[in-house]
Amino acid sequence: MSLAAAPFGGAPAARPHFGLPARSLGNGGLWIAVFLSGFVIEEPAPYELYMALLTVVWLACGLRLRREFGPLIICLMLYVAGGVASVPMAREMGDAIMYIAISGFLAVTAIFYAAIIADDPTRCRVIQNGYTVSAVLVAAIGIAGYFKLFPGAEYFTLYDRARGTFQDPNVFGPFLVLPTVLLIRKLLTDSVLRNLHLLVPLAILLLAIFLSFSRGAWGALFASVLLVYFLALVGEHSGARKARLVFLGIFGVLAVFALVAAALSIDTVADMFEQRARLVQEYDGARLGRFARYALGFELVMEYPLGLGPLEFNKFFPEDEHNVYLKGFTTYGWLGGTVYILMAVWTLCAMVPLLFRARPWTGFTQCIFAVFAAHLVLSVVIDTDHWRHMYMLYGLAWGLIAAEKLGRSRTTGQHNDPLRA
Repeated sequence: MSLAAAPFGGAPAARPHFGLPARSLGNGGLWIAVFLSGFVIEEPAPYELYMALLTVVWLACGLRLRREFGPLIICLMLYVAGGVASVPMAREMGDAIMYIAISGFLAVTAIFYAAIIADDPTRCRVIQNGYTVSAVLVAAIGIAGYFKLFPGAEYFTLYDRARGTFQDPNVFGPFLVLPTVLLIRKLLTDSVLRNLHLLVPLAILLLAIFLSFSRGAWGALFASVLLVYFLALVGEHSGARKARLVFLGIFGVLAVFALVAAALSIDTVADMFEQRARLVQEYDGARLGRFARYALGFELVMEYPLGLGPLEFNKFFPEDEHNVYLKGFTTYGWLGGTVYILMAVWTLCAMVPLLFRARPWTGFTQCIFAVFAAHLVLSVVIDTDHWRHMYMLYGLAWGLIAAEKLGRSRTTGQHNDPLRA
């Protein structure tokens, strides 16, 4: 019997006589999981059900939990533990238990992504492909829904904003940011002529983000692209290629302005843009608006070390927290709130040394870093606690961090540690 890669990567294993190699099946299963992450309009979504099965299968086939991404595991365990301790504070125990159970499940998905990337960072290509295909399809559905291109298409809109296959436009828009940034970086660093076919999916993604009318998504995209562009410019040593990047940057800005101008030529789009483009909305600056609730909320949680309890904040105030750092304290107590901030800062700092390493996946790493950093800023004004792709970003970030540490240990001959084997 011939030898092939172990199930889903790792040590060699026997190749079955019939069908595809186990590694190909594993990567195919991973592709489907990432693809399904874009379809969460109803809960439980297919993504949850599929990920629960896939995680069990991969673990049974030898997927390792490595100490190189131990900080992620420990932080997530403490974060969820804070939520469990906060459950008795809630008035609706059933809803509170379900909320923390979902948090625990999403924490497992983050650890899963960290483990598969640490095991084989070339799987970034599988994840990038699955995510991009999913995002383009979801974006196209959102655009079709906004313009009512088929009967019942308005189901994919909310408050006259495109939401695609998500419950909220404010999740739909940010979900599309990572694949958009990946495509833009590809065009910046590779031949544009050889990648002209990428312009169509890129235009679809950009238009869908615009039609989500999510100020958070607009800001996250702008910040992410700016950071990736800066990293590409700094990492380029050739004067000619730097000039090319400058030219592409100018051309890209003009192209985006043209796309936005074309969209604004439609009256309904222009009216919604005028409304959403205001920096401070009425519900932000009101007496108990979003910004006032931040200060009052942090004052309130100082009296509750275990937190207010899951889903309890809106019983004290007119609306939810709309700030994941505040929610960390209200829903997961002092323990969870502190740990989440630590985990966010630790992840960001640990990724910085990877940004200019000469690795085949460095471009992917830079995009993950930029989008993750933008989402951390976005989390100040929106609740990202149960965003599937946010947990995916945490997992991918720590998988890349772990892969770099494992690669360095292999090159220095450190093979005796059983956790590294």
